Amino acid sequence: MPVATTFAQSHAAHAPASPVPTRMELAWDPALVAGLPRHDVTLDVHGTPLRCEGVALVDLLRRAGAMPAEPLRGAHLVRRVEVMASDGYRVVFSLGELDPTLGKQAVYVADRCNGKPLDTREGPARLLVPGDSRPARSARQIKTFIIE
Repeated sequence: MPVATTFAQSHAAHAPASPVPTRMELAWDPALVAGLPRHDVTLDVHGTPLRCEGVALVDLLRRAGAMPAEPLRGAHLVRRVEVMASDGYRVVFSLGELDPTLGKQAVYVADRCNGKPLDTREGPARLLVPGDSRPARSARQIKTFIIE
């Protein structure tokens, strides 16, 4: 048997099943985050501090069944989540960069800022990416999460 075939077969037996066998689309729903751990996050947005409260995107994805609880490996590493806003704005994250054991990229989905629920101009939810140098991926008016 060729070496490449043996290698592929031995690794195929250990590859985790994909958490999302097909494309998964989640509409924003407050029930999706109910009971998840809440985080206070302050982010500088165009020179103004924005103090928000929300959940970690990784926790939301795990609750929805789009990401496993254990550290990602194998087939999971090619997955991504596209976050869509009602104004057409979109941002993308790989599941690997969100996994706390790999990329350690803290991304939050906030539904409250400056002590109040988000209004229609900002909400119903917004992303917060405190590790980014500028707030380009801290999108507002979040409506849908697409996991592929």
